[in-house]
Amino acid sequence: MSDEKTIKISFCIIVKNEEERLPRCLESVRSAVDEMIVVDTGSGDRTIDIAKTYGASVYSFEWCDDVSAARNESLRHAQGDWILVLDADEVLVPDIIPALKQGVQSEHHLVINLLRHEIGTVQSPYSLLSRLFRRHPDIEFTRPYHAIIDDRVSELLLREPHWQIGHLPKVAVLHEGYWSDGIARRDKFNRARHTVEGFLATHPNDPYACSKLGALYVQIGERETGLELLRRGLRSIHSDAKENALHNASTLYELHYHLGSAYAEAQHFNQAEQHYQAAIQQPIPAKLKLGAINNLGNLLKDKGDLHNAAALYQQALRVDPTFSVGYHNLGVALKSMGQLAPAIAQYQHAIALNQDYAEAHQNLGVALMKVGQVTESLEAFRQAITLYQQQESSEAERLRQGLHAMGFQV
Repeated sequence: MSDEKTIKISFCIIVKNEEERLPRCLESVRSAVDEMIVVDTGSGDRTIDIAKTYGASVYSFEWCDDVSAARNESLRHAQGDWILVLDADEVLVPDIIPALKQGVQSEHHLVINLLRHEIGTVQSPYSLLSRLFRRHPDIEFTRPYHAIIDDRVSELLLREPHWQIGHLPKVAVLHEGYWSDGIARRDKFNRARHTVEGFLATHPNDPYACSKLGALYVQIGERETGLELLRRGLRSIHSDAKENALHNASTLYELHYHLGSAYAEAQHFNQAEQHYQAAIQQPIPAKLKLGAINNLGNLLKDKGDLHNAAALYQQALRVDPTFSVGYHNLGVALKSMGQLAPAIAQYQHAIALNQDYAEAHQNLGVALMKVGQVTESLEAFRQAITLYQQQESSEAERLRQGLHAMGFQV
């Protein structure tokens, strides 16, 4: 028997009415863990039966509008040396399992952070999760909505500084929650706002809560309220030396990133640029910075600094060669510099990665028309119009009318 078998991993998950997504999640972790703990918060479908078919131990928990309370209930039933936590709309990447099992062998690791790919998200497609951690009596989840162990880990690191935070270098988790329909998305948004507002009422200077709620306010159009919260979070995190470095850097990145986006929306471009630069400078994994790198590139492009904008898009593509938005935006910058052939190649890269990228098809059509490839241009425009129609976008009719004015019927 190998040494790795001496380290037991418990998988913990909380669920409610997840009969459709749960099988894929459980299947993804089956070979990586030694036990599965499923805490059900009131399912009315086949969720419990499905969990049992996978050999999971199932426990019931009365929902109390607190994600952390439910997650902590699952921890109470775990018997392993380490805990792995996922949600039903997440799956573990099979190729990461050997590195995961090797990581938990270290006697110094307290937490191993996991890189998550946000499927369906274009601006910031990666996030960092502290969801693989040693089973320790002082580690539990805190916060009612954005349940995290970071608060308890920070306290533990201060008392027991011999512990280390580890990282797996590649994407470990795929998250498909962003494919939810509009109603589900709005419901999740409203619950998040209500819960974080309640938490902030008793923790008014909490940087993490300020970041999350500030971003929510900006998203719904209450920009000034959001900006004030984000600025408050920034002041607070700079004055609090007790935060551990990683948690500090991650929250700082989010605060600067959201401030950059809010100031850009308000057309305060110098302030936006400063915050995006500050976000990029944070010592976090490079893939987590894609949103700030791309958005800073857009700012520079819009003010005519095309060479530096292109350099930022190229930087983003070095970080993630599958970042379709980066190829598209690089194409836009190159086209604006008169480099049509390289621009066409970048648009084609973007489309190869995302066939449903309507704007890339449209811009490809424009570039092809400029170099005289009319037949290919019209086909690209047809693809763009079809995709815009599927998205119920008014851009479909606007594009068709524009082509009609040029004498083309598509």
